[in-house]
Amino acid sequence: MTRKQYVVFNLNKEEFGIDIMNVKEIIPYQESISVPDTPDFIEGIINYRGNVIPVISLKRRFKLETEVLTKDTRIIVITLEDKDIGFIVDEASQTLYLDEEQIDPAPDIILGVDKKYIMGVGKIGEDRLLILIDLEKVLTAEERDEIEMLEL
Repeated sequence: MTRKQYVVFNLNKEEFGIDIMNVKEIIPYQESISVPDTPDFIEGIINYRGNVIPVISLKRRFKLETEVLTKDTRIIVITLEDKDIGFIVDEASQTLYLDEEQIDPAPDIILGVDKKYIMGVGKIGEDRLLILIDLEKVLTAEERDEIEMLEL
């Protein structure tokens, strides 16, 4: 039986999870510098530990309603193909473990989020579901190339 640990985060009160092995750090939201002529879901760039990294609005990426920044807004920094990228989320609330049998394949209809980004749904207790995001699929190869151009 395989157990994995997930970072739980919120977008519009929905709970999502990503494999903790992909997460480098969770930092408080900080204003980013806009970069002209980039896809609309790219918020901009920030200075992260001396490196310039792109910051992506997951809400815009998933075509959810636009964000409202609060004191709980966070940037989850992940490493994707040796590049650090920040994802803006409403809140990063906890980490938890899920066993393989607690995860179902993604159903055909998932609220608002394109199914290709979802690797499954975690069942926690009787009535809590966690939509598990496949970070590898959040950006297309073309978009990754475009983002790479932002990193100076």
